[in-house]
Amino acid sequence: MSRRPLELHPERFFPPDPSTRAIATELFGEVCSLPLVSPHGHTDPRWFADNLAFSDPVSLLVTPDHYLTRMLYSQGVPLEALGVEPNDAVGVADPRTAWRTFATHYHLFRATPSGLWFDHVLAAVFGVEHRLEAETADEIYDHVAGALSRAEFLPRALLERFDIELLATTESPLDDLDAHARLAQEGWGERVITTFRPDPVVDPSFEGFSDNVARLGELTGEDTGRWSGYLDALRNRRDFFARHGATATDHGHPTATTANLESRECQRLLDGARAGTLTIEGQEQFRGQLLTEMARMSIDDGLVMQLHPGSRRNHNPTIHERFGRDRGADIPGPIEYTESLKPLLDVFGNNTRLRIILFTLDETTFSRELAPLAGHYPCLILGPPWWFLDSYEAMLRYRRTVTETAGFANTAGFNDDTRALLSVPARHDLARRVDCAYLAELVATHRLDLDDARELALDLAVRLARRAYRLG
Repeated sequence: MSRRPLELHPERFFPPDPSTRAIATELFGEVCSLPLVSPHGHTDPRWFADNLAFSDPVSLLVTPDHYLTRMLYSQGVPLEALGVEPNDAVGVADPRTAWRTFATHYHLFRATPSGLWFDHVLAAVFGVEHRLEAETADEIYDHVAGALSRAEFLPRALLERFDIELLATTESPLDDLDAHARLAQEGWGERVITTFRPDPVVDPSFEGFSDNVARLGELTGEDTGRWSGYLDALRNRRDFFARHGATATDHGHPTATTANLESRECQRLLDGARAGTLTIEGQEQFRGQLLTEMARMSIDDGLVMQLHPGSRRNHNPTIHERFGRDRGADIPGPIEYTESLKPLLDVFGNNTRLRIILFTLDETTFSRELAPLAGHYPCLILGPPWWFLDSYEAMLRYRRTVTETAGFANTAGFNDDTRALLSVPARHDLARRVDCAYLAELVATHRLDLDDARELALDLAVRLARRAYRLG
C-alpha cells in the first residue's frame, strides 16, 4: 500500500455554503494567531519544573490520553499493549511495540475528535507528512522520537512555541506544590499555575478519605475531627494554593447536589465520613454541604469555583482495580441542576463576588436548566462543552442551544481540559473554528452584523476565559 499524505485542510470545520464559509474564514483569520489561554487542565507540572525531554512518543502522546486508550480497549486491545502500566507492572508493552499497536488500530479514530486532534499534532507540531498506519508506524515513531530529543521540544519551549499565555494544572489539597514553587523561583509561576482540587478530602467515597483528612490536619495544624477545624484546614490549604498562583478550585462531584445544614448535622456527617459509616445518601449530603462551604470560602478568597458533575467514574471495576483512576472507564449519566443547586443559590446566588463555572455531560440540561440558570443568577457562568462533548458537533449544538437564553457573556469561552500537552493547540484550533463557523451562520442569516461577530470571535477565543477565571 502506498503511503497516504497527511494534510490539514485550511478551511476544515467551516460551513459548506461558500458565502458562509467565506465569513467564517475571515473571522478565523482574526483569532487564529491569538495566544492560548488554558485555565483548566491536567498536565503534569513537573514537566515544566524539570524541563526535561519527553522520553518517548507513547508515554507523551498515547498512554496518558484516555480519549485514545478507551477506544482501543473497546475494540479488544488490552491497555498493557498500549503502554499503560498495571499495578503489578506485568505484561506492559515497550514504547515501540505499543506505538505499532496504536498505529495498526488508528483507523478506529476516523472522524472522531481524538483523530482530528492527533492528526493536528502529527502534522502541525511534528511536521509528519504521511498518515499514521501500520506501514508508516516505525517511520513516524522515529521521526517523533528524534524531534523530542531536540531543545525546541522541551516542555517550556513548547509553551513558547504554542504561545500558551497561561496553563493551569490540577492538584490534590495534600500536594506540597513543589513543582509550582520551583516554577515560581525560575520566573514561570505566572505562566503555569495550579488549581485546588479538594475531592480527596471532601468526598467520603474517595480512596483513603479518612487518612486523607488526617493528613489534612497534620499539614495545617488544625483538628480535622471537629467541623470548625476541618473547615479551617480547608481554608488554610486554599490560601496555600492561592499563594502558589491558583485562581480557581475544581470539584468533580457525582452530582450537583448542594446543602445548607446546621453545624450539629455537619459534625455528625463528618464523624460518619471519617469512620466510613455514611450511607450513600449521607455521602451525598456531605459533599453537598462542602460545595456550599466552598462557595462561602470563594466569596472570601476570590477563587473561582468549577463544578464538573455527572460522570460515573471508574465504572469498570476491573480496570479500576488493575490500573487505577482515570483510565477511560468513566461514563456520563443524567444530571439535575435546578433543585440540586438551590440550597447554595438561596444563600449565595445573588452575590456578585462569587463565580461558579458549571459544566455538564448531560446535554439535555443546557436548554432546560443551565442556560436559564446562568441567564439569571449573577454568580453562574456556563463552562464549555466538556469531555465527551468536546467535539465539533457538540460544540455547535452548545452554541445553538444556550446562546439565545444565556447570551455569550454568561459563558466561559473555551478550556481544553486535557492531560495531553501537545493536543492543547489542536483543541483550541477546533474550538475557534467551530465558534467562527457559528458566528458566520449568525451573520449570514442577518442575526448579527460582521463587526459584532469580530468582537465576539475575540471574546470566545481569549477574553471570556480571562474574565471568567479572573486572569489579570
